[in-house]
Amino acid sequence: MEIRNIAIIAHVDHGKTTLTDAMMRQTGMVTEAGASMDSNTLERERGITIYAKNAALLWKDTKINIVDTPGHADFGSEVERVLRSIDSVVLVVDAQEGPMPQTRFVLKKSLELGLKPIVVLNKIDKPAARPKEVEEMVYELFLDLGATDDQLDFKVVYAIARDGVASLSLDEPGKDLSPLLDTILERVPAAGHDIESPLRAQPFNLGYDNFVGRLAIARLYEGKLRVNDQVLVRNIEGKNETGRIVKLFTFRGMSRVEVNEVEAGDIAMIAGLPNVDIGDTLCVTTDQELLPAIAIDEPTISLSFLVNDSPFAGREGKFVTNKQLRERLEKELEINVGLKIDFTDDSYKVYGRGELHVAILLENMRREGYEVQVSQPQVIIKDVDGVRSEPFEEVTVECPMEASGTVIEKLGKRKGVMMEMKEGSGGYSRLIFEVPTRGLLGYRGEFMIDTRGEGTLYSRVIGFKPYAGEIKKRDEGSMVSMVTGKALAFSLNNLQDRGVLYIGAATEVYEGMVVGNVAKGTDMAVNPIKGKNLTNMRASGSDDAIKLTPAWELSIERGLEIMSDDEYLEITPKSVRLRKQYLTETDRVRMGRKK
Repeated sequence: MEIRNIAIIAHVDHGKTTLTDAMMRQTGMVTEAGASMDSNTLERERGITIYAKNAALLWKDTKINIVDTPGHADFGSEVERVLRSIDSVVLVVDAQEGPMPQTRFVLKKSLELGLKPIVVLNKIDKPAARPKEVEEMVYELFLDLGATDDQLDFKVVYAIARDGVASLSLDEPGKDLSPLLDTILERVPAAGHDIESPLRAQPFNLGYDNFVGRLAIARLYEGKLRVNDQVLVRNIEGKNETGRIVKLFTFRGMSRVEVNEVEAGDIAMIAGLPNVDIGDTLCVTTDQELLPAIAIDEPTISLSFLVNDSPFAGREGKFVTNKQLRERLEKELEINVGLKIDFTDDSYKVYGRGELHVAILLENMRREGYEVQVSQPQVIIKDVDGVRSEPFEEVTVECPMEASGTVIEKLGKRKGVMMEMKEGSGGYSRLIFEVPTRGLLGYRGEFMIDTRGEGTLYSRVIGFKPYAGEIKKRDEGSMVSMVTGKALAFSLNNLQDRGVLYIGAATEVYEGMVVGNVAKGTDMAVNPIKGKNLTNMRASGSDDAIKLTPAWELSIERGLEIMSDDEYLEITPKSVRLRKQYLTETDRVRMGRKK
C-alpha cells in the first residue's frame, strides 16, 4: 500500500482542525458524532490546537498520514519538528483574513525544508471572503519567503471545511472533499519504501503512557521495525544506547492500532525506549549515517515555580508538596520539548516560549489537583556576539481605525517600532510592529480594552536583537489587604472608587493578598473586611443601596500579565489569587530598604 505523509498548517482559527475532521468523516475513519482532532479539554474550550496530533485515513487504496499542528506561535516548537517528518504540507488560509503571522512562520519553515505546499483557501462562503485577492497575497508571500519556481507552482483548492466540501474552481460548487484528497494523491510524493536497507527512523514527537512509559512517534525512513527488535538510539552529541521495542502502534483515523511490524515510509508510535529524544536516530549498527538533527527554537521567557505557602495553602489541592511539584514538572519535560527547567531545592526556574505556553501548563496542573505559586514572567536576556540582546516579536494588529492611534502610542511606549501600516477592509487598519517580548508582556489585556474587544493581535518570535532599554509598563499600584477575613460589600463599595477590584463581596482574603489595583502608581494597604458602623442615629443618604461594580476576575493569563515583580500568582484547583511575596507591611518595608 502506498503512503502519503502530510501536515496541515495554518494560523489560529483558519480551520485546519475542522478540515481534518471533515476528511476523517468522509473517508469513514470517524463514525461517532462530535469526534474531533482537538481531543484535549483545554483545546475544546479555547478553540485552538495546542498539541500536534497524528491521524491516518485511507483513500483509493492509499494511506494518508496526517499531522494536525498548532497555529499559535507559543507552540511553534510543536510545528517545527513535525515538518521534518512529512513530505508535503496543506497550507490552510482564511479566504477573508488572508495570510497572517503564523501562516508566514510555518510556511517559511516548510519552504526551507524544500516541501511543496498545497494551498487550501477555506471559508469561501464568508460574506466578506475575497478568494482571488487572498490567492494573490499567498503567491506574494511565497515570493517574499524565497520559494523556488517548483514551490511557486502550487495547487489551490477552495473549501468550506465546516460543510466538508471543496472544489478546484470557484465557479463549481463543491460536493465533498474528493478534490482535495485527489490533489493530495497527485501532488504529494509517495513515501520512500526502502525495506531492504537496515532500519533508520527518527522520533519527531513524544508521548507518555502510565503502563509502558515514554512513547516516541517516529517516521521510518528505511527498513522495518518489529516488536522485540533490539535498536540503537544515537545522536550527534555521542549518545549511543541500546533498547528493545516493547510495543508498536500505527494510526487509523484518530485512534492508534497495535501492530507487530512497521515498514519504511510509515509513521509509528514506539514503546520501550525510556531515554529516546526528539531528533535521535533509531538504527541497527553504529556505522549507519545519522539522520539530520531536529533544531527547536529556544524559550523566550522564564519564571519561578514554588510550593504554595500562602495562609490558604492546602485547602483545595491534592498535591501541595515540593516533591510532588518536582515530579509533575519532570513528567512534563517528557513530552513538552519547548520547555526547559532548572531544578533547585526550593524553587524551579521554568523557561517557556510565551505566556500562553506557561499558562496552559499551569491550567493543566490546577485541573490535576496541584497547588503552586509563580513569580512574574521575565524575558531571557543573553549575549549575542558580545552584545546584550533580548527576544523580539513581529506583532500584527488588526483594529478599528479610530483605535489605531492609541495602539501606536501604547506600543511606542513599549519600544515597539511600526514597520508597516495598511488600510484593511470594513474600516479596519492592519499595523505591523517589531516589539521586544518584554514590551508585550502584560499588553494583551490592555489592547482588548483599547480596541473595545474588536481588535486582534498576533505575534511571532523573530529572534534576539540588541536590548531596547528600560520599558515602563505599569502605572497602577496594588491594593493590598492588611487583614484576614471575609470581604464585605460596604468596604468594597468605598474601595472601588480608588481603582479596579479583583474580588467580590464574601470572598475570603488574607493579609498580603492583592484585592485590586490603584489608579495612582503606589501600593495601598486596605481593609476589605471593615463593616458599617451601626448606631441609633439616622441620616439622609446613609442607607442608600450599595452597588458594586462587577469584579475584574483573575484568570491565569490575566494574572501573569498584571502582576508586579514583588508579587506571586497563587494557583489552586478552584482559585487564582495575587499576593505579595512578603505578606506583612513590616516585611515589605524592610525588604524595600534592603533593595
